[in-house]
Amino acid sequence: MEHSPSLLLSNHRSLWLFVIIVLKALIPSFIQKWSKKQKLKLPPGPKPWPMVGNLPEMLANKPAHRWIHNLMKQMNTEIACIRLGNTYVIPVTCPTIARQFLSEHDATFASRSLTTCTDLVTSGYLTTILVPFGDQWKKMKKILTTALLSSQKHLWLHDRRTEEADNLIFYVYNKSKTVNNGVAAGLVNIRSVARHYCGNVIRKIVFGTRYFGKGRKDGGPSFEEKEHVDSIFVLLKYVYAFSISDYIPCLRRLDLDGHQKKVKEALKVIKKYHDPIVEGRVKQWNDLPKIEEEDWLDILISLKDANNNPLLTLEEINAQIVEIMIAAVDNPSNAFEWALAEMINQPNLLQRAIEELDSVVGNERLVQESDIPKLNFVKACAREAFRLHPMAPFNPPHVSISDTTVGNYFIPKGSHVILSRRELGRNPKVWNEPLQFKPERHLKCDNGSNVVLTEPNLRFVSFSTGRRGCPGVTLGTTMTVMLFARLLHGFTWTAPPNVSKINLVESNDDLNLAEPLMAVAKPRCIMYASLASSECTLFQIQ
Repeated sequence: MEHSPSLLLSNHRSLWLFVIIVLKALIPSFIQKWSKKQKLKLPPGPKPWPMVGNLPEMLANKPAHRWIHNLMKQMNTEIACIRLGNTYVIPVTCPTIARQFLSEHDATFASRSLTTCTDLVTSGYLTTILVPFGDQWKKMKKILTTALLSSQKHLWLHDRRTEEADNLIFYVYNKSKTVNNGVAAGLVNIRSVARHYCGNVIRKIVFGTRYFGKGRKDGGPSFEEKEHVDSIFVLLKYVYAFSISDYIPCLRRLDLDGHQKKVKEALKVIKKYHDPIVEGRVKQWNDLPKIEEEDWLDILISLKDANNNPLLTLEEINAQIVEIMIAAVDNPSNAFEWALAEMINQPNLLQRAIEELDSVVGNERLVQESDIPKLNFVKACAREAFRLHPMAPFNPPHVSISDTTVGNYFIPKGSHVILSRRELGRNPKVWNEPLQFKPERHLKCDNGSNVVLTEPNLRFVSFSTGRRGCPGVTLGTTMTVMLFARLLHGFTWTAPPNVSKINLVESNDDLNLAEPLMAVAKPRCIMYASLASSECTLFQIQ
């Protein structure tokens, strides 16, 4: 069938009319978006090199976190943009801007970065904290919040936590009576004690055991527990370290900075202890008709999907347990070590904490979790340690899932937003005398009523906030306050002999004390329940 020339001309006119209408509708929107991107600038930052960005400067100025903070101070900015490879890294030191990222734009910045070390630790992103936004994250977060960290489960495991708080006192009491290699009795490595208390608590909650081996009669860690906790801290050191391989993916196989090797070695140690327990427990659940749940591992194994099949694979269980261990041991132990160092140098703070504890608890029993709401000054000391001496320089990266605007700056899709724990807590616009350890500032902020360790306004970072906020606030708070309260109530603490003042110097590589805190412990007049016998003996040191 042939069409007449007039009909063809009419069709062409209709087509062109349609195109013109569409263009008229789309062009203004395109121009508006294009002009908006042209007007909005990236946050200020150093001029990047082609291809590699600012990686040369980062590698020449290790550690990277000090370089970033010094750079921001030189530029007099509280938000910056540093291009590493093709990745925009956006550090933030201002609470107001931080809240915009994690509150107003929380959904946009709810993902995580993909790194070689997080891939290894999570067994290919099977967990929660370190996993990008998506179905796996939603699945695992729901399990954490409802199956493991509910208020009911917290109460269920109360006795397990109390056992480890009792063991803490028992172990330090034994250390206070021991003379080693001619060193005066009572000299205690606070870093070791605090880290192993946290390790004991989380092992008891997850596996139902303090020890992987035979254990020790004095309540202290054996070789197995030392190796386990040390390996966890290796993972913490490298999981979000600034690695060149993460910004130039073609170099990942080369492992130029050695991070992958160290993470693999640490994981090998951890799995040596975890895997036999997990596999043995799975076999028990498969072989026996009914097993009563006794710990988190039992819960993870017993979870079922809609078809009554196991909800989690063995790989998911193992990976999630590793991540739980990482999340539990660092903040409480670091906070107590720094806080005690500061308080030994300011004896009036130690005295005030002891007076509060004696007033609330007395001197004939040990601190219990039920006392926590009334221990406001002790909690203020913990808050101040989180503020002034955070465990890590930055929180885990929040990755933008789309282009957006924050604080009148253009933030491209894929940017890594990192909140500076160190500088948020030391921001002079927010905190008076920011470099001074002054717990009383938190009593004023909270009017002295039920001080809490959370900080939703991001004036410092404890448990973060938003979709990526820590779901274990109750457990983390309990572990932290019990560590502080038991050791401050149970012992007097002084500097070692011939040391007039604790040296409060940070390590060159991280934010830990440069040297583990050594302090002399003297038992106070308190009823000590010895775990070695059923008797209670009253010890009093004059």
